[in-house]
Parts: sequence; C-alpha cells; structure tokens
Amino acid sequence: MGFSNGFSMFLLMSSLLVVSCVGNFYQDFDLKWGDNRAKIFNGGQLLSLSLDKLSSQGPTHDEIDFEFLGNVSGDPYILHTNVFTQGKGNREQQFYLWFDPTRNFHTYSVIWKPQHIIFLVDNFPIRVFKNAESIGVPFPKSQPMRIYSSLWNADDWATRGGLVKTDWSKAPFTAYYRNFNFRDLKSITNSIPNSAWQTNELDAPGRRRLRWVQKYFMIYNYCSDLKRFPQGAPPECKSRF
Repeated sequence: MGFSNGFSMFLLMSSLLVVSCVGNFYQDFDLKWGDNRAKIFNGGQLLSLSLDKLSSQGPTHDEIDFEFLGNVSGDPYILHTNVFTQGKGNREQQFYLWFDPTRNFHTYSVIWKPQHIIFLVDNFPIRVFKNAESIGVPFPKSQPMRIYSSLWNADDWATRGGLVKTDWSKAPFTAYYRNFNFRDLKSITNSIPNSAWQTNELDAPGRRRLRWVQKYFMIYNYCSDLKRFPQGAPPECKSRF
C-alpha cells in the first residue's frame, strides 16, 4: 500500500467506530510473512498479530514509528516513537500512557503533512516532528509511503536496556487492531474535532494538550539527552511548535 508525495495523510488505528471510509484489513493489508501468526476476523475489521520465538527496508528508508515496549515489572507500558529519514533515526521520544493499553482499544494516529508529522493518542497530540529542511534536516516526503505493523523481539535494548529477556514460556504474545483507516485530510475537513489539523500549526487547545502530555507523561526525549549528544542537541530540536 503506497502513498505518493504531495498530499496530507491521516492514519488511524482505533477502537472508535468510524462510520464512513473505514478500511478493511482484507482489502488494505498484505500479510507478507509470519505464516499463521497474523489473522483477520470479523469480515476484515479486526487483525491480530502473534509473536512466538520465530520472528527490506533498505539503507535509506523513511519510517514513522509507534512502538509499545513490553515489561514484566508491573510498571506502565512505554510508548516509543521515532522518525527515520533516509535511513537515519535516533529521534526517540518515549511516553507513559494515562491508561493501560492492554485493557481496551485506543486510537493511535499519525498526521503527515509536508510541514510536520503529528503523533496522536485518542486525539491528544503527544509529539510533533517539524519539517526542518531549511536547516539541513531531511524530512520523510520523497519516497512512497507504506504502513507496516509487526511484533518483534527487541530484548537487546527495549527492556530496561536489555537487562530483562523475553520469557518465551509465556508466548505467543498477541496484539489486536481494529478500525484501521487512512485518509487524505482534504477529504475529511469536518471529521476531525480540531480544525487546526488542516492548517500548518496546532491551535491553542492542541498546544495545551501537547504540553500536558509532554509535561506529565514523557519519560525520554532525545533532544534533552546531553550524554548522548555532548556536542549539543541535533539541529531539529531547536525547531519546535
């Protein structure tokens, strides 16, 4: 499933019923690997992915990441975000969520525009990655866009820096998705509560929500990691909303 450059895209995976334009996993997704570890139910409206001990992007790929980091400690689950451009990532921001993501479906969205990328959870913006090409920072806009969903074992870094290893006796680990949707923002000007999504800036309520999430729930921001960047934060960190 590819998207060419030159339009705005809104990606939605949620528990909320979208009456019109709802995607169908049979029609909109290809199961490329994993044998029977991916299953589609309910006429194409529900997808499950399972990970057991079996688990093309290329060196210059672009990537926009929503990742959940598992744990066995009882601590809140961590939502890990990242933006890759031309094969370079290292732009991680991590958040605790204000709910337990394993207990119910929630809405995880990405708005992509040539000016910025907005990450949202239940329509709350949690992160904005602004186009900073004017200061030499690549922005993911020159390659076709595809949506990938997968489960993978990252216990070399994701579990307390690799200190906790996956307990495969608890496998399979399963994630469920429903009400996937992707839309051109030009066609849905009335379907997103905040009309500012159609502009190049967040409006005042959107900025307040963003500040609330980042103040109370952000637990890691690469822009503030002085040990990692002793010579100074990457240049895009100075370009914010």
